[in-house]
Amino acid sequence: MRKAIEAQAYSAILNPISSGGYEVSFPDFPGCVTFGDSFEEALNKGAEVLGLWIEELESHNQNIPIQKSHPIIADIKVAVA
Repeated sequence: MRKAIEAQAYSAILNPISSGGYEVSFPDFPGCVTFGDSFEEALNKGAEVLGLWIEELESHNQNIPIQKSHPIIADIKVAVA
């Protein structure tokens, strides 16, 4: 009998790169990073690399993190001389 597959959502941070494209990282998985030339490609590659990262953790019988919080990113304006 196959083990039931449960879907889990994780926060991804997409940072625009000055030369173009986006870097993708995951706060719950330090070191898990990828890149995409467009926003959509970055999301797709993020899903792919995160899936591979989780498979690697599972193959070594390591715990899979459960997202504990949702990061909130905001721009805060301050006066600069």
